[in-house]
Amino acid sequence: MKKLLAVTACPTGVAHTYMAAESLLKSAREKDIPIKVETRGAVGVENELSDEEIAEAHAIIIAADTDVLEGRFAGKPVVKVPVAQAIKNPAGLLEEALGLEAAPAKADSGLADQVEKVKTERGAARKGAYKHLMTGVSAMLPLVVAGGLLIALSFVFGIEAFKEEGTLAAALMNIGSGAAFQLMVPILAGFIAFSIAEKPGMAPGLVGGMLASQIGAGFLGGIIAGFLAGYVAKWMKQYIKMPRNLEGLKPILIIPLLATGITGLMMVYVIGEPIKYVMDGLTGWLQNLGTTNAVLLGLILGGMMAFDMGGPLNKTAYTFSVGLLASNVYGPMAAVMAAGMTPPLALWLATLIAKNKFTREERDAGKAASVLGLAFITEGAIPFAAGDPFRVIPSIIAGSAVTGAMSMMFDVTLRAPHGGAFVLAIPNAVNHVAWYALSIIVGTLVSALLLAVLKKPLQSQSA
Repeated sequence: MKKLLAVTACPTGVAHTYMAAESLLKSAREKDIPIKVETRGAVGVENELSDEEIAEAHAIIIAADTDVLEGRFAGKPVVKVPVAQAIKNPAGLLEEALGLEAAPAKADSGLADQVEKVKTERGAARKGAYKHLMTGVSAMLPLVVAGGLLIALSFVFGIEAFKEEGTLAAALMNIGSGAAFQLMVPILAGFIAFSIAEKPGMAPGLVGGMLASQIGAGFLGGIIAGFLAGYVAKWMKQYIKMPRNLEGLKPILIIPLLATGITGLMMVYVIGEPIKYVMDGLTGWLQNLGTTNAVLLGLILGGMMAFDMGGPLNKTAYTFSVGLLASNVYGPMAAVMAAGMTPPLALWLATLIAKNKFTREERDAGKAASVLGLAFITEGAIPFAAGDPFRVIPSIIAGSAVTGAMSMMFDVTLRAPHGGAFVLAIPNAVNHVAWYALSIIVGTLVSALLLAVLKKPLQSQSA
C-alpha cells in the first residue's frame, strides 16, 4: 500500500491549517489510504514528519501558503497546492499524489541512505513572493495579536490611564506597544528573509526591519527590507566560494556581515526615506478621510475579506490593516474584522431562514460557522462556498462590503487585531460599539437574504 505524507499551513495558522488536515485525513480514511498529516499552525508544528517517514513515503502533499521547509522533501514526488485546495478537493489531491511516479532509488540504497539523502538536500530553494510574505506575516501575527489585546486591556482602566507611570495600565501599554509592537516589523522582515535564504537571511532581515521601524518606514519598509535581505543573502550563498576549510565561516561571518551591511546601508541611504514619505502620506490620508472616501475604502476592504475567505486577497486586506496599527490608524482594522466576521454569520443565518435550500449537513455546519464568525474566522464559510461558489461568494462579498463601508462611515476604530465579537467586552477597545454591532448585523442580513433568494431549493440546485 502506497503511503502518503502531507503538510498543511496557512498564514494565521488558525483555521485553514486544521480544516485542510481534517479534510485530507477524512478522505484518506474513506479511500483506505495510509497518510500522515503535519500541521504548522499557530500553536507550532504538530505531528511532525520524521526523516524516516519522508524517505519511506510514496509522495508528499504540500497544502500551504507559507514556508513549510520544503527542502526536506527534495527527491520525493510532491503535489503543491494552496491550503484552500485541500479543503475543497482532498480526494483529487490524494489521487494525484498516488498517481505520481516514485523517485527511483539505487539498487543498493537502503533506508539509511535515503534518509541521509533527504537530510543533505534540505537546502532546496523556495519560490514565490506571496509565500515569503505570508511566512513573515505568520511569524508577526502572534506579536500583533498579543500586543494589540494587551493594549486594549490597558484601556479597561480608562482611555488615557496608561499615561500615569507605575500603574498596571502603563505596564500593559508598555508590554503591548513598547515591546510587542516594536518587534512587529523586525520579525516580519526577518522571517521574509528566512523564507528566501533560510538562516543566513535572518540576521540581515531582522536588522533591516528594525531600521525600517526606527526610520519610520513602517510595515512597507519592513516588507522591502525582508525581500532585499533575503535575496542578497541567497545570492551570496550561491555565488561566494571559499576554500573548503574556510567554508564554515560563510554562514556565521561572511554572509551575515556583508548582507546585513548592504541591507542596512540601503535602508539608511536609499530606501528608508522614500518609503517613510509614502507611509506618512498614507497615514495622513487615512487619518483625514472624508466620508465618501472612507466608505469606499471600507467597501473595498470588506469585499476583499469575503472574496477568498482567508486566501491572498483576504490576507492582503488584513495585513494592510494590521500594519497600520503601528501608525495609530485604527479604522481599517475595525472594518476588516467586522467584514471578516460577516460571511460565516450570514451562512448560519441563511441556514435558519432558508432551510429548504441547505442539506442537513450544511445546516449542521451552519451552527459551527456561527461560532467561527463570532471568533473572526472567515474560513467558516469555505465549505458552503466550495459547494455553490457562484451563488455563495457574490452574496457574502456584498454583505461584507456593506459591513466594511458602514464601519468606516461611522468612524469606528478598533485597537485589537483579533478576537472577533469577544473584544467588544473590553472597555474602550472599540469606539462606537453600537454602530459597530449594527454594521455587522446589517452586513449579515444582506448576505443571508441574498443567499435565501439566489440559492435554489435542494431538488433544483443542479440548475
